[in-house]
Amino acid sequence: MRGKISIVGAPMDLGQLRRGVDMGPSAIRYAGVVERLESLGYQVNDLGDIEIGRDRLTTDPLTGLRNLEAVVQASTKIADKVDKIMKEGSFPLVLGGDHSIAIGTLAGISKYFKRLGVIWFDAHGDLNTPETSPSGNIHGMSLAVSLGLGETTLTQIGGYCPKIQPENIVIIGARSLDEGEKRLIKEKGIKVYTMHEIDRLGIPKVIEETIAYFKDRTDGVHLSLDLDGLDPLYAPGVGTPVEGGLNYRESHLAMEMFFESEMITSAEFVEVNPILDEKNKTGILAVGLMASLFGESLL
Repeated sequence: MRGKISIVGAPMDLGQLRRGVDMGPSAIRYAGVVERLESLGYQVNDLGDIEIGRDRLTTDPLTGLRNLEAVVQASTKIADKVDKIMKEGSFPLVLGGDHSIAIGTLAGISKYFKRLGVIWFDAHGDLNTPETSPSGNIHGMSLAVSLGLGETTLTQIGGYCPKIQPENIVIIGARSLDEGEKRLIKEKGIKVYTMHEIDRLGIPKVIEETIAYFKDRTDGVHLSLDLDGLDPLYAPGVGTPVEGGLNYRESHLAMEMFFESEMITSAEFVEVNPILDEKNKTGILAVGLMASLFGESLL
């Protein structure tokens, strides 16, 4: 990790139907993310929020995707902002927003690496396409889009496709997968640690294996952390909570081990929804996890 961190907010709520997740970046800032990271010795530059507008809810008549044109426009803005951060040699830290922001984040990052790895810390696979999605919500398609699968206007954001390869992905914490996603995971050979594997192996072993898996096959690793990867007991302020997720200490330990690995080159924290939260509990948790990712320790 570099000494400079550039924070950018992506107040996107276009990838799904529940309002409030657009206030996620504000909730994370209110929880003191800048001050917390600065206390660790980093030079933190908060670039503010990307302007993401929405006139009205739409459903694309050809693909059935919700807010397709607006998501394309917003993702392009995110990609351009992240691209600029990468050119300046700073660590991009993107605050969401729903998980559709990953389409833009990865479009801005992956061209700077030959073999970018992605850690997808999430209860969901986000591997749907227009043909397999039960909802038409794009936040459930962002990983598939980054693989070059799905609607062309999404896969071509940034002017190139694909952004990542299936063998360079590790999904951690999965416990809610649609049938089409399960087929794609098997077809592409994507490495997945479901909660079953985490329960059996323990989170230290899962993270050790993830680090070893990426060590020789990637030249950079992006962490895409959806707060619904944690159990709703610890992260109640998310749009699609799923019982049986990672606990508080397991998640912090994962971040601490990623810091020690020195392999994380960019990150995003998504799906914080303060309307559904309890006294900003999830926003505060997100900041704590970021602090662990950037090296905060007790001693």
